[in-house]
Amino acid sequence: MLVDLTIKEFLEKTASKTPVPGGGSGAALSAAVAAGLVEMVANLTIGKKGFEEVEIEMRKVAKEAVELKEELAGNIDKDAEAFNQVMVAFRLPQNTEEEKISRSEAIQNSLKQAALVPLGVAQHAFKVIELAGIAVEKGNKNAVTDGAVGAMMARTAVLGALLNVKINLSSIKDSDFVSEVSMQIQPLQEGIKTREEEILSRVEI
Repeated sequence: MLVDLTIKEFLEKTASKTPVPGGGSGAALSAAVAAGLVEMVANLTIGKKGFEEVEIEMRKVAKEAVELKEELAGNIDKDAEAFNQVMVAFRLPQNTEEEKISRSEAIQNSLKQAALVPLGVAQHAFKVIELAGIAVEKGNKNAVTDGAVGAMMARTAVLGALLNVKINLSSIKDSDFVSEVSMQIQPLQEGIKTREEEILSRVEI
């Protein structure tokens, strides 16, 4: 599994001629690291003198960050597997009319899954940036830049994941599916940059 590789192994595999891990897995990894940074800021705030009033909130932030980190780490492999299934579908035989129909259906179904996985990554990464906002605003000021980096990585993850959604949507023939997913893309894409700017504006160093 990709998630079990060392950092060096993952980087080497990413740089190789194989198509996975690609941008989708990279977006999931970026979001998972962002969640880890948010969790760190929260943990560096909990129990610290002067932050008693936000301790309950920081415990909640840490808990949610842990859950998102684990979910996003799992998506590193889910994205790669979704791409692999698309490739499997394209390799199906198409010698008869029946085989052609079956192959086309398999391709379309696999493309839908390949769009839904990064959509989930984008949605989870947006939750991460919201947590990063809390960590930057209310967390330990000695770790404010860590929270800011988390916000920037979450922003990259959202936009990167959405690129992968879009490229798969471009080959999907189900107009209702495309329309439904596109409606979910829009608020994420429009809101993420503004949210990042708001968070970074609070960073004073």
